[in-house]
Order: sequence, then C-alpha cells, then structure tokens
Amino acid sequence: MTDKSEFLHPISKYQGEFKPETLVFNANLQEFAQKVGYVCALETGGKINSNQAYQQIRELWRELKKSKKELGIGAPPDQQE
Repeated sequence: MTDKSEFLHPISKYQGEFKPETLVFNANLQEFAQKVGYVCALETGGKINSNQAYQQIRELWRELKKSKKELGIGAPPDQQE
C-alpha cells in the first residue's frame, strides 16, 4: 500500500452474490465501520466525550439503516424493486 488513501480507507473485496444494491450496501457498511473506528479513537484519545461519540455513532447507524432500506436489502422479494 503506497497510497495514503488506501492505508487510511482500506476497502475489502466483496465476497457475496453480486447484485448492484448489495455491492453498494457493502461499501456503505465498510464506510460505517471505518467512521465508527475514527469516532472511537477520538473518544479514547480524549478529543470528544462519550456522549458525543454515542451521538455520532447513533447518527452513522441511522444513515446505514436508511441506506439498507432504500436499497431494499433484506426486504421480502415481493417488496424489492
């Protein structure tokens, strides 16, 4: 990894059945995990307090859930677009 961006934002290869919506959700999930790691590091390092960390992670979770719903991941086949 010579590129700083690859080091800071590693992306793992997708392993599931290929569908565009699952690929997008996988990318969103990886981004969520990366951001949660940053928030945890900020809280551990004393840069933000635990309440701020909780609120930020809660908002990230809401965004991930919204993404899942919009992409139709996990919905019964008759409800998927």
